[in-house]
Amino acid sequence: MKSIRIGAGLGFYGDNWEPVAASIERGGVQFIASDHLAELTLAILQKDRQRDPSLGYARDVVPMLMKLWPLMLERGVRFVCNAGGLNPAGAAQAVLAAFKAKGWRARVAVVSGDDVLPQLLDTAAPAGAFAHLFTRAPVEEVRERLVFGNAYLGAAPIVAALDAGADIVITGRVADAALFLGPLVHSLGWKLTGASAQRDLDRLAQGLTVGHLLECSGQGSGGNFGSQGAWQAIPDLAHIGYPIAEVWEDGGALITKAPGSGGRVNFDTVRQQLLYEVHNPHAYHSPDVVLDMGGIYLDDEGGDRVRLSGARGAAPTDTLKVVAGFRDGYKAEVTWGFSWPDAWDKAQAAQATIRTLLHEKRIPHDELYVEYPGLNSAHGALAPCPKPDALNQSNEIWTRMVLRTQEKAAADGFGRLFPWMGLSGPAYTCGFTGLHNTSELLGIWPTLIPRGGVETGVRVELLGEAA
Repeated sequence: MKSIRIGAGLGFYGDNWEPVAASIERGGVQFIASDHLAELTLAILQKDRQRDPSLGYARDVVPMLMKLWPLMLERGVRFVCNAGGLNPAGAAQAVLAAFKAKGWRARVAVVSGDDVLPQLLDTAAPAGAFAHLFTRAPVEEVRERLVFGNAYLGAAPIVAALDAGADIVITGRVADAALFLGPLVHSLGWKLTGASAQRDLDRLAQGLTVGHLLECSGQGSGGNFGSQGAWQAIPDLAHIGYPIAEVWEDGGALITKAPGSGGRVNFDTVRQQLLYEVHNPHAYHSPDVVLDMGGIYLDDEGGDRVRLSGARGAAPTDTLKVVAGFRDGYKAEVTWGFSWPDAWDKAQAAQATIRTLLHEKRIPHDELYVEYPGLNSAHGALAPCPKPDALNQSNEIWTRMVLRTQEKAAADGFGRLFPWMGLSGPAYTCGFTGLHNTSELLGIWPTLIPRGGVETGVRVELLGEAA
C-alpha cells in the first residue's frame, strides 16, 4: 500500500529550522509543511506592511529556504508553507530573487484569495454579518478601524499547486493542518472536493489529525512538555527532532522523528499535542472536514513511534473562520523592582503614586494593568499570593505596569512619570526598563464568512522555472 512521509516545519514565525534539515537528511520525507502564522502573527505582519507595502509576509522563509533548498533539491523534497501572510506574492518574489542570486531555479506557487477585508468593510452586508465569533458584538463596532481580514482556507488550493508541479507552495492564511492535508490528498489520491462517503471523510479526518499533531514543530515531539515529573526525561532538547508522519492510502498513520535527533515521540507527548487548542474533541472544525477525536487510538510502539488510528470525519460547514485585525489604541509599559526590606509595601506605594499622577494630570487611558513577575504574571488571579508580611521579606518584588490608551501622546508620555522616583520615591533595586516603549495595539476580531463567496476568488499562480 502506498505511503508518504511528511515532516513538520516551523511552528511559528521565528522558529528554528535546523531540525527541519535533520528531517530532510535523515527522516526520509517527501514533503515539509511549515506553519509560520500563529493566531496573532498577522498583526505583526500588518505593522510591517504599514512601514513598507512590499512586506507583510514572514521574512524568515527566505533564509530558511536558502539553507534547506540544496538539501531538498538533492532528495526531491517539496515544501508547503503559509509564510505569505498578508502578502503571498511578495514572499514568493523574495524567495525567487534570493534563488536567482544563487543561480537556483524552482517552481513556486502562490495561493491567494484569503483576503476578505473588502467584504468586512462593505456596509451593505446583511445585518448581523461578521459578528464577533464569541461575544456576538456587531462588526460595526470596529469596521472603521479594520486593517486586515483573512479567511482560513482549506487544502484544495495546496492540492492544485502541487498537482501543477510546484516545488514550493506559499500561501496566506490557511488552516494550519491544511498545510499537511494538502500533500496527503495530492499524493495518496484521496477525495477532497465533495467528499461525502464516510470512508473519504475518515481519511480526511486522519489527515487533519496528522496535521494537528505536526503543526507546532517540536511541541509534537517532547518540546514544551508539561507533564509533571516526566518532562525531565525528554532527552537532548538542544537537538530536538521535529515530528514526522508516515501516512498510508487508507489513512493509517505513524508519528515518529528523524533517527538520532533529540526529543521524544511517545503516547504522552503525542496525546498532549492532540488536545492542544481543542475546544470540542468531538467537533474539531476545519475547512475540509469536521474531526471527531472520540475514537482515536494511539498505539505506542516504542522507539519514538506512535501509531494513529480511529479518527472520524463529518462534512465541513458552509462557513469559514476569519481572523481580522483592527486598530485598538496604544500601550506603554514600565518595569522596575523593589528590594528588601518592605519590598511589597514599596511596590504598592509606587503604584499608588503613578495612579495619583495619572488622575491629577488627567492622562486619558482605558486601563492600567499591573502584574508582578515571579508572583502572578504566569497565572494571574489563579496564582495564590502570599500575605504582605511574607512578601515584605522577599529579596525583591518586580512590578510591571502597562498603560492602554487610545491617545498616542498619552502612551508616549507614560514613561516620563517614573524617572523622578529614582531619588524621590520608595527605594528600588535597579533601573527602570521600558521608559520609551510605545506600541500600537491591534485588536483581533474572529468571525465567520460564507465559504462560497471566498473560495470562488482563490487563485493559484505558478512562478519560476523547474530546477
